Amino acid sequence: MTESSTRPATALDRGCAAAAGRLEAMLEAARAHLHRLTPAEAYEEQARGALIVDTRTEAQRARQGNLPGAVVIDRTVLEWRLDPTSPYRIPEADGPYVRVIVVCRQGYSSSLAARSLQQLGLDATDVIGGVEAWLEAGLPLDQGPADVRE
Repeated sequence: MTESSTRPATALDRGCAAAAGRLEAMLEAARAHLHRLTPAEAYEEQARGALIVDTRTEAQRARQGNLPGAVVIDRTVLEWRLDPTSPYRIPEADGPYVRVIVVCRQGYSSSLAARSLQQLGLDATDVIGGVEAWLEAGLPLDQGPADVRE
């Protein structure tokens, strides 16, 4: 038996489990509003004009590579850069009709981000499995520098 299986649960253990349960509920609630895409579907939508927004960190992009044509926006400023009414928006966010597909490393934080964008009135969703699934699907990467928007 391992130590963790023989010791009684602590308040911290119970608190972490409760937080994990709340986070799972939050994620499930966000995803209930999303029509999530496979990596191939996201790639096809991008070819038809959808904006792929990559929220991964610089270190993650260095390890995994850049997505072709994606705009990189840090999660901390995502809503300000994509809200068409924001004075801090990027030029591509010129109306609520822009299709936004959010991608993160594994497809978790992107679900929360896409739901937040929907609450701003945007047509947003995310990619099931994130960039890890994109790579597994054998979809292309961009060898050039990332299009980072601050």
